[in-house]
Parts: sequence; C-alpha cells; structure tokens
Amino acid sequence: MNQEIEHSYLPIRGLKLHIAHIGKGEVGTLLFVHGFPEVWYSWRHQMVAAAAAGFCAIAPDLPGYGLSEPPSDLALASWESLIKDLLSILDSLGISKVFLVAKDFGAKPAFDLALCHPDRVCGVVTFGVPPLVESLSRSGLPEGFYIYRWRPGRAESDFGRFDARRIMRTIYILFSRSEIPIAKPGQEIMDLADDSTRMPYWFREEDLYAYTNLYEKSGFITALQIPYRTKPAEAEYADPRFEMPMFVMMGQKDYILKFPALKDYISSEKLKEIAPDHEITYIPKGSHFVQEQFPELVNQLMIDFLCKHA
Repeated sequence: MNQEIEHSYLPIRGLKLHIAHIGKGEVGTLLFVHGFPEVWYSWRHQMVAAAAAGFCAIAPDLPGYGLSEPPSDLALASWESLIKDLLSILDSLGISKVFLVAKDFGAKPAFDLALCHPDRVCGVVTFGVPPLVESLSRSGLPEGFYIYRWRPGRAESDFGRFDARRIMRTIYILFSRSEIPIAKPGQEIMDLADDSTRMPYWFREEDLYAYTNLYEKSGFITALQIPYRTKPAEAEYADPRFEMPMFVMMGQKDYILKFPALKDYISSEKLKEIAPDHEITYIPKGSHFVQEQFPELVNQLMIDFLCKHA
C-alpha cells in the first residue's frame, strides 16, 4: 500500500481528541476503540489491512490517552462520557454508520453504543471480551489482583518508582502471560517483572518506544481512571439484545479466560439470548494482545467478517 496512517485532532465535547485514520471507505468505516494501556498505535496492523480492503479505519486516543487531552476533572470522567465521545467523533466526521472494533475495557463503550444506538452500528468485533450487557463478577480473586491494586493511592506509589518505559515494558510482559497478574502480600504489580525479564518476541523495541513516547506525555494515572476507578452507571435497557452481527476473537492463552465468571458465561444461554448472531473464534497461543501478536491471522479473520456483513 502507498497509503499511510494520517493523524488529526477533533474538538469533541470541549476536549481536543487525537484520531489516527487511513482509507477511503468505499466499502464501509471501522471505528477502533482501544483498551489499557493501549492507544491508537495498538491497531496499526488492523488499520492498514482494513484500508487495503476498501474500508476507512479510524482509531481515536480516548481522553487522557496518547495525544488526546484528559478530562479537566477526573472525578467527572464516566463510562457514559465515552459513548458520547464516540458518537461525537462520528458526527464530527459525518459518518452515519460504522463497524466497531474494540478490546479490553474499550469493549464496554462499544457494546453500550451498539445497544443504545443500533442504527449507527453495522456490526461489532471484539478481542477477549464476549458480548456483555453487565459486568461479570470478580469474586474469588485475591487482594493482589491487579485491578484491586490499581485503585487510588497504591498505583500512584507503585508506578511512581519507575519511568514510563519500564512501566510499559512490565505491563506488556505481564499481560502477555496466560496467568492473571496477581501480586503476593508485600509485593506490588510492577515487581512481577524486572529489567532482566524478556519481552514477548513480537513486541519490538520500536513498539516499546512508540508507547513510551506517548505515555511520557500523558502519564498513566489519568488512563487508569475510567477502566479501573469509575463505576459504570446501572444499565437502563428494558430488554437488552444486540441486533447486529458480532464477532469475538479470543487468544487461547489470554489470562482473562481464567477469570472465574468468564468461562461459564461464554457457554451460557444468557449470551445466546443477548447476542443471537455472535461467533467466537479462539486463536491458538494467542495472548491478551493477540491483534499485535498475530496481526496477519487476526486481520484475515476480521476482514472476512467485515466483508460478509458490509
């Protein structure tokens, strides 16, 4: 391809948000929604592949991530605001309908957008997260569970010992494993790997540099706010049901498959009821970052789904 990913800024609800974009969109448009600690860069392989297939690919940095401005008051940050941000991006660009591609915590605003505004969504592709209308229980996970450790105060102290490069390197090491990151008593999450621990083979120094460069500007604490420190509002759906096709890619080595409630939910009748047109594909040896680990396979599966439903 001769095309390259371009970058723009949009005034969205009082904030200047950064978006990466590529492709003409003859076939359709994709809106990518990242998780933590990711930014637009985590979708680079999928964006180029989507553009080559005739789609327009748009990947924003969510508020407080990457090159996007953070909310002026973190206390006012909310899950509901993310839905408004995504809708505002579409409206600002004059896009009436999209495919949503999301992973990690980014799947929640994608699901909420699909439920609240089904007329704006052609289909949904998610990584590691099946269709949900409410959060799954975390019962049974110990005090050292990383989400518990990233509440206010403790993460500031833990992360504050290291620079952005070391933090990002450690997170990619820990979250690429098949075990849930859990610290022992008297230990912190950042202590679970050190400079002698090898990075995943597919995560290159240039990738680490790209993430580090962005987090040196934004910091990590703002990015932790919504996914780990903000309680979602109670859903108000009378009969929640996804009417559009949905495709889930799960890495077989993704640590989230060991969350106590997830395995039962994936095989439940509840999932079939709320998402009657869904498919789950498991990628052998795939980790939590499967879209960066196996980009060619992921791209082919994604494009096949999109072209089937475009």
